[in-house]
Amino acid sequence: MSRDFVGALLQLNAEKQVPREQLIHAVEDGIQSAYRRVAGDEDIHVRIDAETGKIRVFRARTAVEEVEDPLVEFGLEEARQHKPDARPGDLVETEEIEEDIFGRIGAQTAKQIVLQRLREVERDQVFDKFANREGEMITGTVNRVEPRAIILDVGNNVEAVLATSEQSAVEHYRIGQNVKAYVLEVRRSSRGPQILVSRTHKGFLKRLFELEVPEVHSGTVEIKAIAREPGSRSKVAVSSRQEGLDPVGAAVGQRGARVQAVVAELGGEKIDIIPWNDDASIFVANALSPAQVIGVDIDEEHRIANVTVPERMLSLAIGREGQNARLAARLTGWRIDIRSDVSVAAKAAEDEAAQAQAQAATREAPAAGTEAPAAPAEAPAEKAAPAAAAAVVAAAADGPAEAATPESPVTEAPAAKKPAAAKPAAAKPAAAKPAAAKPAATKPAATKPRARKPATSTTPADAADTTEAKPAEADANGANPAKKTRAKKATTAGEVAS
Repeated sequence: MSRDFVGALLQLNAEKQVPREQLIHAVEDGIQSAYRRVAGDEDIHVRIDAETGKIRVFRARTAVEEVEDPLVEFGLEEARQHKPDARPGDLVETEEIEEDIFGRIGAQTAKQIVLQRLREVERDQVFDKFANREGEMITGTVNRVEPRAIILDVGNNVEAVLATSEQSAVEHYRIGQNVKAYVLEVRRSSRGPQILVSRTHKGFLKRLFELEVPEVHSGTVEIKAIAREPGSRSKVAVSSRQEGLDPVGAAVGQRGARVQAVVAELGGEKIDIIPWNDDASIFVANALSPAQVIGVDIDEEHRIANVTVPERMLSLAIGREGQNARLAARLTGWRIDIRSDVSVAAKAAEDEAAQAQAQAATREAPAAGTEAPAAPAEAPAEKAAPAAAAAVVAAAADGPAEAATPESPVTEAPAAKKPAAAKPAAAKPAAAKPAAAKPAATKPAATKPRARKPATSTTPADAADTTEAKPAEADANGANPAKKTRAKKATTAGEVAS
């Protein structure tokens, strides 16, 4: 019996690839659970000798200071009656039981429990085996083709699930076909470990290059980034860790043998291999290959790359339905804005024209600003001219003595005459010709000495001269008609003569 048991353990060890110690623990737990199904036998324990196969069944309880469950625990004093050096937490054996107390039903129960525990151990073993292979590539055989997935047999009665969403649109599978796949995830389920695999993940492309390119497998050539649209096109950025080694040439192989092997495994998917560069502008220009790039302007703040390409290369840089630009953006991590050199030149010309127009408008604005205040400055002078003339006439009528006194209104006439001395004719071209404002500003300075003479002169002739100048200026502004001017002159002359 013991020899047969040991032989069965060895056979299970060879078939299931389960360690011998785990098999023994599984059998012990199964037999122990079969014993404990009977009420009052919760303290039964089972031990199996791995060398001889002998099974030993005994009763034992745990020594504790305070007893909570009397079926599996007892106090230290009672425990030391069976074991003098017992300590809290020790398992103390109290009685040994014969191993053949099972009946037919008990033996059948023990068998079912042992088989169940063995299956659990096998599942755990498979789970641990494939859980360590997440992110790696495995090879399986197509076992079943279902509407939503393809079931692959990966060996040892283990199945992997290749979902429809993880399949390439250009690939077709048949029963018995060997298929490589990338392990995405390993899950626990009631039916055992569930392995989810993929053929569209970019990690699958990386594992294929490691399989075909020895430099990538050894780490001499490193794959920095991958952008992929399964079944259509992919871009791979590579760099070299060894000086003098061309990473692109190593990945392509002699006459493209290495990359063609990867393309064949992917069902004809196109692959662009580009060199990696730490400079973002150079890397973006390389990522847009096979299109030629004139210049790249990098916006670090918004992570935008403005790319300029020749007009004939614009459609090639964008690609069919924007595929080339889209893959380049995914590969580099930059938002790419592609423009042709013709459009860039036209835009630059428009900007220059707008800038020149803005500068011209800026230059005209100050000139218009200096003319605007001139009109209101002259308006009060024109209104004050008749009042000043009337004051001079009144001073002349009173006689020479009053004209010489400081309190006389004659002294205010020159002050009002300062702004009015400017020729009224200059006000008309002021709005059309900005240059006309210059003579208007310089002439009052020339007339200042003349304006002060009537204030100091005591002769009536000077007052008459002043009287004649004022009506002329008022007439020019349209304030006094010609008849009134002549009447005033006659009155003034008569008074002076008397």
